[in-house]
Amino acid sequence: MGAGGKRVRVVTMGCSKNRVDSEHLLMQLSAAGWEVSPEEEPLEQAGADVLVINTCGFILDAKEESVNAILEAVDAKKRGVIRKLYVMGCLSQRYRNELPGEIPEVDGWFGAFSADPLLRELSVEPDPALRTRRYLTTPGHYAYLKVSEGCDRKCSYCAIPGIRGPHVSVPEEKLLDEAESLAAGGVKELIVIAQDTTYYGLDLYGERRLGHLLSGLAGIRGIEWIRLLYSYPAAFPRDVLDIMASSPKICRYLDIPLQHSADPVLRAMRRSIDGEATRRLVEDFRKTVPGIVLRTTMMVGHPGEGEAEFEDLLSFVQECRFERLGAFAYSEEEGTWGAQNLKDAVPESLKQERLDELMELQAGISLRYNESRIGTVERVLVDACDSAGRVCTCRSRREAPEVDGEVIVRWPEGRSMPAPGSFVDVRITGADEYDLNAEVL
Repeated sequence: MGAGGKRVRVVTMGCSKNRVDSEHLLMQLSAAGWEVSPEEEPLEQAGADVLVINTCGFILDAKEESVNAILEAVDAKKRGVIRKLYVMGCLSQRYRNELPGEIPEVDGWFGAFSADPLLRELSVEPDPALRTRRYLTTPGHYAYLKVSEGCDRKCSYCAIPGIRGPHVSVPEEKLLDEAESLAAGGVKELIVIAQDTTYYGLDLYGERRLGHLLSGLAGIRGIEWIRLLYSYPAAFPRDVLDIMASSPKICRYLDIPLQHSADPVLRAMRRSIDGEATRRLVEDFRKTVPGIVLRTTMMVGHPGEGEAEFEDLLSFVQECRFERLGAFAYSEEEGTWGAQNLKDAVPESLKQERLDELMELQAGISLRYNESRIGTVERVLVDACDSAGRVCTCRSRREAPEVDGEVIVRWPEGRSMPAPGSFVDVRITGADEYDLNAEVL
C-alpha cells in the first residue's frame, strides 16, 4: 500500500475515449500527490490503496467484461489487496440505479461525467488549470485527443446517446492547448477521436470544423503524425479529404464505421445514408486521397438482414477491399430505438455463421493487401523493443495502435536498438493477414 493510503490504480475498459477520461482523472490525482500504480502490472504485484474501474457499457460483451472486472476487484478487496474500490464510466452511468444494490462491496459508483465528485470523494479538489492536462497511460510517444463528447445520431442499435448524451464539442483553443502540452511531453502521434469526429464544431461554430482543427493540430511543433478515427459516413466533410491529401502530417488513414451496405438494413439501422451513397463515398476516398488506408466496422444480424442483404454485404466488402475491417453481431440493447421498435429475428447461431464468413473473407483481403507491401520501404514508429530478443514492434502510417497489426523488425547484432518513439526506415520482408515483418535499412 502507498504511504498514507495515496496509491491509486485506474483500470480502463472499452474504448480509447474512456482512456482519455481516465488520463484526465489521473492527472488531477497525480498533481495532488497520489502515486499512480501502473495499469498493466498484476494488481498483487503493483499494489494500490484505491482501485478505480472505468467501465464500458456499450454492448453485451463489453458489459460482461466490465462486470467481471468489478467482481475480480471485489475479491481483491476482500483479500486485502486494495482498500477502496470505485467504479465510474458508461456501465455505472447506464445502470446507476441497479448496480449499487447488486454489488454492495463497491465503495462508490460514479457515472461517465462524475470525475469531479470522485476526486472529491478522494479528498482532491479539482484544479481548473489541469483541465487540458493528461497523465498518459499509453506509451509516451502517442496519445488520443478526444474532440467532443456524446452523439446526436439516432442509430437503432446504439446505446451511446442514452449514456453519453447529446454531442458537445470541445472548444478548439482547448484542444490545441491540450495537444501542445502533449507534444511538449514527447507525443509524436495524435489520434483524433470522438463518438463522431465528423460532427465536430457544429454545436459551437454552426459548421463542421474538423478540417480546420486538423490544420491547427498539424501546425504544432513536435507532432509528426495525426490519425483520424470514428468518422461517420453521412454528410462526410469533404475538406477533411483535401487536407488529408495535402498535409504531410495527416496520415492517409481513416476509420469510418459503415456498418452495412444493403438499403433495407441501413434504413432499419437509421444510418441516414443508403448503399449507393456509401459506395460513392468509398470511391471518393480512394480517388481524392491516393493510397488511403480505410478501416471500417460492419454489423451482421441486424433486424432486416436476410440472405440477400448479407450477400450484398459480402459483395460490398469484396468490391471495396478495405485494408482493415472489424465486425460484430447485433445484440439488442435495452433503451435503444431498435429494441423498442424492431424484432431481433436473426437466430444467434446464424449471426455467428455470418460473422465467421465475413471475417474469413476479410482475412484473405487483408493478407493480399499486406503481401502487396513486401519489398517496399516504409517509415515506422517504434512502439516497443525487446533487447533480449532484439525485436522491435513498430507501426507505419497505415497502422493505428491497439486495433491494427504491427510491423515486427528484427534488429541486427552490433547495431544499437532504437528507443520507443523513434522513427526508422525499414523494408517489408514478409506478411500475414495481420502483422508484417521487416528489416531495418
